[in-house]
Amino acid sequence: MTTSAAKKSSTKPPRSRAREFAVQGLYQHLVGRQDAESIDQFTRGLSGFHKADSVHYDALLHGCIREAAQLDALIAPLLDRKLEELSPIEHAVMWIGAYEFQHAPEVPWRVVLNECIELAKEFGGTDGHKYVNGVLNGLAPQLRGPEVEADRATGKAR
Repeated sequence: MTTSAAKKSSTKPPRSRAREFAVQGLYQHLVGRQDAESIDQFTRGLSGFHKADSVHYDALLHGCIREAAQLDALIAPLLDRKLEELSPIEHAVMWIGAYEFQHAPEVPWRVVLNECIELAKEFGGTDGHKYVNGVLNGLAPQLRGPEVEADRATGKAR
């Protein structure tokens, strides 16, 4: 790791770290069909977990697994392929975005979107972040309509 990459990694906010651990846990759930408790116990033992916002991590991991069917129902209409054809990373990141849009109103929608794009860049395939951006940008007006409209009216978002 380069010095700048190490510095960037060490300065990540606790919620960003929580999302990173959550996407890894959701990947384990999607690929290995592991239950939330097993994933949670394993993840809490990983290096660096103590720097994450554990409350936000819990909400994301357990909430996304518990509400998987509802989150898929929100995401599926915006896809250009079958849900089963999504990469597990993109799927997990979209779950996180949809979940936060619904359950974390204190986090601005643009922050949720940006964090999810960064997760897809860090953990996903080459252009996966572009796909995540398109889907979550389509979902934001449904789940955060007034906030998205206000940002668009002021020029903060397109």
